[in-house]
Amino acid sequence: MWRLNKVRHKAGGHANTLEELRLRRREKERALRQARRDRQLVSKRLILNEDEEQDLMEITPGEQDVVSLFHALQHSGTDKEAYLRTLSKALRNPSAQLIFIKLENSMHLLVGLLTGSDARCRLQAVRCLHELSHSPHTSMASACLPATPYLLTYLSGQSTKFTELCLYTLGNICPDSEVVKERLLAQGIIPALASCIQNRTHNLAVVEAAGFTLFQLLQTKDAVQKVIPMVLASSLPSQLLSVLTPDPEFGLAPAIECAWCLHSLTSSAVDHRELLAQGALTQCSSLLVSLGGAVVDGNTDQGVELLVCPLLRCVGNLLSSCPVEALSSQLGDVHLVAALCELVFAFLHTFPALARETAWVLNNLTAHSTELCSALLTFNLAPRLMELLPFSQGINTMILRVLANVAHKKKEFCIRLAELGLLSALAATLKMANQDMVTLSLEVLFMMIVSSPQIAEQFVRQGGLSVLEAIQYNNEGEVRRRATHLLEQHILT
Repeated sequence: MWRLNKVRHKAGGHANTLEELRLRRREKERALRQARRDRQLVSKRLILNEDEEQDLMEITPGEQDVVSLFHALQHSGTDKEAYLRTLSKALRNPSAQLIFIKLENSMHLLVGLLTGSDARCRLQAVRCLHELSHSPHTSMASACLPATPYLLTYLSGQSTKFTELCLYTLGNICPDSEVVKERLLAQGIIPALASCIQNRTHNLAVVEAAGFTLFQLLQTKDAVQKVIPMVLASSLPSQLLSVLTPDPEFGLAPAIECAWCLHSLTSSAVDHRELLAQGALTQCSSLLVSLGGAVVDGNTDQGVELLVCPLLRCVGNLLSSCPVEALSSQLGDVHLVAALCELVFAFLHTFPALARETAWVLNNLTAHSTELCSALLTFNLAPRLMELLPFSQGINTMILRVLANVAHKKKEFCIRLAELGLLSALAATLKMANQDMVTLSLEVLFMMIVSSPQIAEQFVRQGGLSVLEAIQYNNEGEVRRRATHLLEQHILT
């Protein structure tokens, strides 16, 4: 099964062992991705090498005197790489970061080393910039601005480590300053990211970093007006879609980053016809089918839900722009409804909010398509969905809407649902305290009863008459009127 790639977030404090440090960073990564799913969080990333992880256990960041290091770099010759390496560690301290950028010509020196002929110094210089970009001080973004043209230029380089550092540095600074964002757009960050993903398709670590940077850019102020039109006019949408095939060897992380970028695009108020034409709905649906199949096979590795969430939202958002007559060709596979049902059950107890979102997409799909409603019955999924009707947290309401969609499409579907046990399930939901569930249950019951006289007789035999009479007695308003209408016009007659 696919797995999340090793995390790269900054770890705070000390760890007793290297493995403990890595575990702490993995947990922080997961928490940040979870926060992104829940709140569209803009977060910064700090990537560390294996040897730097060990250094975190041995050196307290900020112990070194940044002023002394700055002067040493101004006058040293062959020792510059060593001084830069020490400076990058010192710059993990927020107070040291402020001291450094206030030193006269400090950023000029750093940019000079970034653009110099010594490849080792260039790597350490971009590491220093990366540490500054991870700062909690928003002023660091403007301080790093002189380096941005070179960071963008270096994205076409051959070194994976260097390219990743450049990408994460750009991604860290773009949300902190409107000036920085505008400058990056003017300097060509959109085509640079598109080229980066296209040319590094097989280097998924770089693709993940590019996806992160693009997502950060898409979360900036006025992104809908200024960033998204530029992204849609570029080759980035097709590049993002090409990544939505997780590599079993590397993991889910690149696909997660690119799926969140697509979610940002589909959440905007723009027309989605261009994304539909590029196959966005087809690709997202296909991947959901694949993930649903993995769940059926028992593969529920941590992190799967972080990819499922943006894919679900993409599908739900794209449906609003997809003509009903084109839905079948866009989805390409009726097995999507089966996959969604499996995902609902997979997340029911661990991620109930995500299970509800999955049911929401299932509701939207069945509301649009008779073919997909038929597939629910063909695959015998209705009985499993009925098992969810006792659940709360909005899941039962959404599931009942799905069943209502099926009943609404054809009288034959109503008869089949009755055979599968929906009437007894409705007798239970009509007794619930949740008025929304009671109202919706009455609507479904009405569709069922008017489709066939035999269904009304069957409902009475199952004790439905006393249930409706109890609703008449205990309720007021619309619920009481609906129950009275059913009794007087369709059952007692």
